[in-house]
Amino acid sequence: MSASKPPIPSVWARQRRQRDQPVLSQDRIVAEALKLLDEEGIEALSMRTLGTRLGAGATSIYRHVANKDELIELVIDEVYGELRIPAIDAGTWAEALVECARELRAMMLRHPWVASVLGQVGMVQLGPNLLRQSERMLALVQGAGFPAGEADQVLNMLIAYVVGMTTSEAAYLSLLARSGQTEQEWAESLRPTAEQVMEGHPLMQAEFLARVGDDPAQMREEGFRYGLDRLLDGLQSRLTALNG
Repeated sequence: MSASKPPIPSVWARQRRQRDQPVLSQDRIVAEALKLLDEEGIEALSMRTLGTRLGAGATSIYRHVANKDELIELVIDEVYGELRIPAIDAGTWAEALVECARELRAMMLRHPWVASVLGQVGMVQLGPNLLRQSERMLALVQGAGFPAGEADQVLNMLIAYVVGMTTSEAAYLSLLARSGQTEQEWAESLRPTAEQVMEGHPLMQAEFLARVGDDPAQMREEGFRYGLDRLLDGLQSRLTALNG
């Protein structure tokens, strides 16, 4: 008799209990874990710490969530539920994808710990919120004219761009928050050192001096939109080739 296959290590592969404890439920655990992550970061998350915040022991939490990875799967799915994906008939396809990118970026900046765990735990893509949002975004991409199969690649490329840009941005904003300074104060404090180390690097120096005094927040916004617009330019070229 063959040995049974090991279960898939994901919270979405197990059936949820029909009845949770009245005091401690999976929803309450997820909500408190999200607060902890937003306040203290991923390093602070442990079942013991979470249990203390909930007024329960870690053992009680394990009745609802098998391990820390499963808990993170649940919290990631929770924050994906915050995304507001535009309707398929709202403006042009490019405007809709810009809105999707902005929504994803805003979510990741509200929850800067997300970037550090995406792709590292379980099977987050099976979560109900992520599935629902992915379905709506795929509808936008296919509605633009990309065929099934390629539409998924387009969506993956868009998400990869947002995650790549926002990961460093979220880390920078977290560092800024710990410093207690505004972005403008931080930029001004670094300016003398930056000017000194760039001597002998004329191209870098020229780029730096061209933006001295600019609003750092506006620069971040412009940098994000510039790359996004170039990505959309490429997608438009591909659509033209598909319809040519």
